[in-house]
Amino acid sequence: MSTTTKDTPARRGASAEDTKRRIEDMAEALFRSMGYQKTTVADIARELGMSPANIYRFYPSKSAINEAIAARMLNGVEAELWAIARSQAPAPERLRTLLNTLHNRHMSLFFKERRLHDMVTAAMAEHWGVVERFIEGIRTAIRHVLLDGMASGAFGRLDPEVTAGSVKMAVIGFMHPVLIAECGLRQVSEEEMARDLSAMIDLLLRALRPDAC
Repeated sequence: MSTTTKDTPARRGASAEDTKRRIEDMAEALFRSMGYQKTTVADIARELGMSPANIYRFYPSKSAINEAIAARMLNGVEAELWAIARSQAPAPERLRTLLNTLHNRHMSLFFKERRLHDMVTAAMAEHWGVVERFIEGIRTAIRHVLLDGMASGAFGRLDPEVTAGSVKMAVIGFMHPVLIAECGLRQVSEEEMARDLSAMIDLLLRALRPDAC
């Protein structure tokens, strides 16, 4: 990656939000190419033509930058899930699409963006705040679909809070980055995992039907 020599006057006069965006853009690019662990604040500063002290004006630590990049990734996925959850499709179709989408995003990270997958894995293991919020967002989106399904009669009358948690736990093996990585090490193919997830979703949808409750 080429190094920018000096900030232009326009950049020196840029707003704090613009500067933070540039820092995050560069950090994400370096995380993708070098890995989040190997990327240092000095690397980010050098590529932007800044001093490390200037980076620390906006982020108190490298960990804060890590969380910001994780938030970028996970917030994008969460927005996609909520678009599905709030769509006009029948609730069973929405639930299937939501769970498949979540699985596909994690699979894409593992097979195509291994360095970013490593960061998400660490975030899960170390309980970064952004991950806790993302997991709660998933559960809430599932709950939203369940409530719509109950209101329309597509799903039976169940406790939406408990059932949303149960659905999340039933598919966690297809969503958790550590478990996906273990499947990859055991050479479980993407096609096998997709078939297994489809069968699990079929089972969940049968269990949610009014005549099953």
